[in-house]
Amino acid sequence: MGYNILIVDDSSIIRAAVKKAIEMSGLDVAAFHEAANGKHALEALDQQWVDIVLTDINMPEMSGVELIERMAADDLLNKIPVVIVSTERSRTRIENLMAMGVRAYIKKPFRPEDFRDVIGGILAGS
Repeated sequence: MGYNILIVDDSSIIRAAVKKAIEMSGLDVAAFHEAANGKHALEALDQQWVDIVLTDINMPEMSGVELIERMAADDLLNKIPVVIVSTERSRTRIENLMAMGVRAYIKKPFRPEDFRDVIGGILAGS
């Protein structure tokens, strides 16, 4: 049984790169879902079952931070693990996101092993 993964990033190139890296990592994936911003991610979460959300922070219309806040306030969505995939370098900002419930941070540029280790570890324990 594979994982359903939602990739949220305003760059279609980055979404494709994340998908490719996850495929290369050897994780068992049932389906990939994509969204270009937090608003579209919430719409996707309303329509699909998702095991984990991988989101960028800086996006137009609704940022990753706003997405995380909305998910945290929802009784159903707050159970879904969220991982930040970003170029963010501010330790304070990352710590604040972790305090909001974010489970991990993967720094861009990333490697397939990053996804295998983080996603595998989170979903194996949930």
